[in-house]
Amino acid sequence: MRKRSRAEGGRGLAGRGAGAGRLAGPAEAVRKRAPLRAAGWRRCRPGCGAMRGGCRLFPLLLLALLRGLCHGREPAPGAVTCGSVLKLLNTRHSVRLHSHEVKYGSGSGQQSVTGVEASDDANSYWRIRGKSDGSCQRGTPVKCGQAIRLTHVNTGKNLHTHHFPSPLSNNQEVSAFGDDGEGDDLDIWIVQCSGTYWEREDAVRFKHVGTEVFLSITGEQYGHPIRGQREVHGMPTANHHNYWKAMEGVFIKPSTDPAKHDEL
Repeated sequence: MRKRSRAEGGRGLAGRGAGAGRLAGPAEAVRKRAPLRAAGWRRCRPGCGAMRGGCRLFPLLLLALLRGLCHGREPAPGAVTCGSVLKLLNTRHSVRLHSHEVKYGSGSGQQSVTGVEASDDANSYWRIRGKSDGSCQRGTPVKCGQAIRLTHVNTGKNLHTHHFPSPLSNNQEVSAFGDDGEGDDLDIWIVQCSGTYWEREDAVRFKHVGTEVFLSITGEQYGHPIRGQREVHGMPTANHHNYWKAMEGVFIKPSTDPAKHDEL
């Protein structure tokens, strides 16, 4: 049997097909990947090819997710801020949270808190404050779940509740308490809302920290001397009677300039 020469062996390997037994060099490999890169594709990592277009879509999905997370941390222009003065509307009964220098004739005997229909009553303004001085910097957006105090502007007393029965519905009495904005631990309420910040357009709840009741109105009306005004009280359950919305007021913007604010 004749031995095959090295040349014949080389021709036989090449004859099996163009490039069948030949390894591509580095330059040729780069040329083959170039059309894929031009089309926007990258090399898939192991397991990435299970989804059609997965390698190309993954960076885009990751970018969208990061943008969404960052956006969720940014306060919207309509956020309620610390130091703002506003009126609060009970969305079920269309009355505004109100107080005045009229005391309860029963229960605690403290300054009464009611609901009024009039939108232009100056005794319906409340200032947003932190649970302690310095915990709610002026112009800082109020977060959902944050503890706050609501101070009645004209009398300087804080929205307050305690274990006294309310005069009409026998729920828990809500009063205004303290002097010049200083009361006690029963003045603290948690803002309950669904997003990151308390937005002006959103209906929110106020849950009392000390007794765990919700600021509510169920429609009972007083007679003389505050005829037609609604009873405000605390209820143990969350329901449609305890939703409130920010209405008219002066909303402080995040700024060191106290003259900058939105008036509504």
